[in-house]
Amino acid sequence: MSQKNDTTEPEAPQAVSSQFSEQVVEERLTPNPLSQFSMDKNALRLALVTAQYALRATRQQTPPTLNKPTGLLVLVNGMEQAGKGTAVKQLRQWVDPRLLKVEATVGHAPLSYQPIWQVHTGAMPRHGDVMVYFGNWYADLLYNVMRIATSNNEDKEDKKKQSKNQKHIDKNALPIAKWQAYLQQQLAELKAFEQDLIANHTRLLKCWFHVDMETLHSRLQDSKADPQFLYQIDWNSKTVVEKFNEVAATLLRQQDDWIIIDGDDKSAAADDFCHEVLHAMQMALVSSRTSTTESTEKKPPSKTKKSKPKVEQAPFEPVKIPKSLTNIDDSKISKSEYNDALAKKQTRLAELLRARQGRHVVFAFEGMDAAGKGGAIKRLVAALDPREYQIYNIGAPMLYETQHPYLWRFWTKLPNEQTNRVSRIAIFDRTWYGRVLVERVEGFATDEEWQRAYDEINRFESDLTTAGTLVIKYWLAIDKKEQLKRFEARKDTPHKQFKLTDDDWRNRDKWSDYVQSAADMLARTDTKTAPWCIIATNEKRQARLDVLDHAIQQLSEASDGN
Repeated sequence: MSQKNDTTEPEAPQAVSSQFSEQVVEERLTPNPLSQFSMDKNALRLALVTAQYALRATRQQTPPTLNKPTGLLVLVNGMEQAGKGTAVKQLRQWVDPRLLKVEATVGHAPLSYQPIWQVHTGAMPRHGDVMVYFGNWYADLLYNVMRIATSNNEDKEDKKKQSKNQKHIDKNALPIAKWQAYLQQQLAELKAFEQDLIANHTRLLKCWFHVDMETLHSRLQDSKADPQFLYQIDWNSKTVVEKFNEVAATLLRQQDDWIIIDGDDKSAAADDFCHEVLHAMQMALVSSRTSTTESTEKKPPSKTKKSKPKVEQAPFEPVKIPKSLTNIDDSKISKSEYNDALAKKQTRLAELLRARQGRHVVFAFEGMDAAGKGGAIKRLVAALDPREYQIYNIGAPMLYETQHPYLWRFWTKLPNEQTNRVSRIAIFDRTWYGRVLVERVEGFATDEEWQRAYDEINRFESDLTTAGTLVIKYWLAIDKKEQLKRFEARKDTPHKQFKLTDDDWRNRDKWSDYVQSAADMLARTDTKTAPWCIIATNEKRQARLDVLDHAIQQLSEASDGN
């Protein structure tokens, strides 16, 4: 029998799609926090697979609707031997296993120059999918906290066992005196990161499995093989387990969105877990539905439930356009003067980049069409080896990219210590600021989405800079007359014609809208740790030199700070 390459997704089984009436299916999809008291196992299994296919259908709407495809990310953490594996195994048996993604990580030390969540972003579920993630960023966090929290005990044991010349020195030890401070800082960052996931249609279910110490030790000593432990700690040590429980209690007090599952009875814990996943899928389905204010189809108000009053947001206030975006310099620089200065600056920049000791650097270029971003980038990397950097030319997102949180396609392009690449420099020609620029002006993002994006972007960049990444941002400005001149030159130059599109010509009609969106962006995202550099000149050569000067200044200051 011949096989064909079928890229379509599997059809829902008839038992789910057509065997039951719409009313029965709707009942299964209606959130019910008390389902575990009214639903037997067979009903639970059927409800789970019904919800699973309904959630997947949010990204397969034909014809397209205003509803938002929504995914579910289930974070699984907690004590070892508490039934986590048993619970996920049962879930996978009760749903369509082809559509349930399961990933697992083991806690590791923090990677240099990147936020604790960054390494995990490649495993994010698509909108419409359900994914169970053992370990995740909380395994890394707990591993790091336990290293700090147990360091005193280890030091005492080392002193007994080792001479002064043999004392153990942990080169990767975190420079924080108290684990509470580190934990609190990381939890604050993770809370903001997770809130941004939820706002961008990835719902979270966080399950913490727990058992008492007696049950833990009994299961550790039985004849069954143990899985690889998530946090790389000695679960046979009473002192270590007590410290872990202290850390866990602190985490759970600071984050009230964890579901705590008693793992004393693994079978009951598995059932509880499946009920929680069902409820989370049902809530994800509810959140995917567009509110009545956005929907074209009005529904009558419910007689049984009073809707909560919607919190009115303050109307968006555009800022006054600064002169730096309108007063464009027209001074000229001779070719010989330019070439002499260019070579010196490129050499100095290459020296600084190679002396940064592996620190991650992100260059972000934005500006009006034909403002010279590509030419500036070409001169920026001229003195570097191509293996030292990556350049990303950002255009409209691919379909698979739209099925993830908005920033996902940028998270996955950041310099990453876990890759085999030599490069730790990322250069973006167009960036995550597209949401508040082209997507705002062209209506590709809703008002809520692009107005929310300023804070999301600031948090994203703050996480990068807090981890040690150097973020260097440029806005290149030219005037409308100069843009037309460059467009005409591109049209008449064979090897530059590819740069000119119909959209470029059309966008000239919205020049004032783009300038206003740039002004609002600069006013709301110019931060102390990731400031903007505005280069406003019609002289290409001067713009390139200014880009190099600013990069040299930023790298020099960063080097002096170290």
